[in-house]
Amino acid sequence: MSKNTDNGCSYNKKDRVAKPISRRTVFKMGLATGIAVPMSALGQSPNRLRPQPGDQLVFEEGPNQDALVRPELLELEQRPLSALARDPATEVLRDGSRLNRLMITRIDPELMTARYQANAAEGVIAYSAVCTHTGCDVTNWDAGQLRMACPCHESQFDIYDGAKVVGGPAPRPLAMLPLEVVDGIVIVAAGFRGRVGFTQQF
Repeated sequence: MSKNTDNGCSYNKKDRVAKPISRRTVFKMGLATGIAVPMSALGQSPNRLRPQPGDQLVFEEGPNQDALVRPELLELEQRPLSALARDPATEVLRDGSRLNRLMITRIDPELMTARYQANAAEGVIAYSAVCTHTGCDVTNWDAGQLRMACPCHESQFDIYDGAKVVGGPAPRPLAMLPLEVVDGIVIVAAGFRGRVGFTQQF
């Protein structure tokens, strides 16, 4: 007897009753095959997933747009540039959600607050581009104070201190993405440290 399994469902042509595959079943299938299946990833397109460990970073703007991020391509304490993570196996760019946008720059790691030094890769750091106040893109830059700034309500974040809020109404720091360098290329070392995005105010 034939079965159709389109769209994640299986059904018997005799009764035409759809039988959705449960998350528990998918999880068990993953265990049986030795594949880890994060529950948060089920049903999401790869380009919408948050940056994953092992992902490469790609410049989204600037003179090296679309190139892989390497430490030598970033000037010390330059204006942060936007970047995205990319799966090196499939070359899928994680551009399906604006919450995946990053702002990257290179700093002197010796001057960085000690608790955050492990998240930098040869001085390269990456923060979420989404302000924790109302979700605007943090695109402004105070070169004198070395602070990222939100153009909407002027929240300011200290790049040397884990994007700590040093001005404006933002309630918490920008999420930080731990990085490492492998074969000269900057890659994601772990998931975001801190919550990405903002809290809706009512």
